[in-house]
Amino acid sequence: MRRTSFADMPCSVARTLEVVGEWWTMLVIREAFNGVRRFDDFQGNLGIARNVLAARLQSLVDNEVLERRQYQDRPPRCEYRLTQKGRDLYPVLIAMLTWGDKWMAGESGPPLKLTHECGHAPEAELVCAHCRETLDARQVKAEYVVPRR
Repeated sequence: MRRTSFADMPCSVARTLEVVGEWWTMLVIREAFNGVRRFDDFQGNLGIARNVLAARLQSLVDNEVLERRQYQDRPPRCEYRLTQKGRDLYPVLIAMLTWGDKWMAGESGPPLKLTHECGHAPEAELVCAHCRETLDARQVKAEYVVPRR
C-alpha cells in the first residue's frame, strides 16, 4: 500500500513527517547521534533489513539530514554523518525519549540513561523563547497563516 505524501501540505508537522515519519528513520537518526557512521554498524545495531536501511539512509541523504562521505577508495566505502539539519533533530529525539521513558518504559523502567557533562540527566523541556516560562499546550494559541486544505 502506497502512502500519501505530506510534502505539499501547509503544515510543518506533516512536512517533518515526510522526512522522519517512516518506520526506522528516527532509530537510524538515534544511532547516528550515538556515533554510528557505517552501514554495517547501523544494520547490526538495528537488525533492520539491508534494503530498508539503504532506502532510509538514501532518503535522509536526499533530505540533507545525513551526508555521505567516502572513507575508503578500494573498494569504495562511505559513512554517514549528521548535517546541521540532522543535528537540529536532537531535541525531537530527546523529547521522544523523555515521553517514552514516562509512558512506555514498562515495569523494568527506562532502558537507557543519559547523563549531561554536568553529571545530571537531561530532560526535554519546552519554554517560551521570550519569557522562558515552561509551555503548556493550553497556554499557546495556534493561528493559521496559510489557508488549510
